[in-house]
Amino acid sequence: MTTIRQIRANEIPLLDNFLYEAIFIPEGVSAPPREIIENEELQVYVRDFGSQPDDRCLVAECDGQVIGAVWSRIMDDYGHIAADTPSLAMSLYKEFRHMGIGTELLLRMLQLLCEDGYKRVSLSVQKANYAVRMYRRGGFEVIGETEEEFIMVCNLK
Repeated sequence: MTTIRQIRANEIPLLDNFLYEAIFIPEGVSAPPREIIENEELQVYVRDFGSQPDDRCLVAECDGQVIGAVWSRIMDDYGHIAADTPSLAMSLYKEFRHMGIGTELLLRMLQLLCEDGYKRVSLSVQKANYAVRMYRRGGFEVIGETEEEFIMVCNLK
């Protein structure tokens, strides 16, 4: 059974793992080295997480192990659209994907952000990433795009 809950302070270092897992790797392409997460444009997602008032994170736990995370913060990342709009990132370990856990994480985060008074949340996702369908089902709409990525926004009720 999987439980969705707030991240604990001692689990914040796990976000490095989930940041790496969030990197979309197309079929037939080799995964980049793990050190890629040290790049500045990726560190913005995790550096000093929990120290900013807008930092939010939920994790999925199964049999005592954290298997996935969804987190948001106001940051100047690929999906940034406004100074009052948090950007979202999420991932699950590969063996736990396609089981509905990601959808549950996403919906719970959207609910949390709404309860905390946010009007919308944004993200950036590779066009080829299967997660695009999940984001659309969760209420995200494409508001911009590059050659490879969609910028998506979900207006919170």
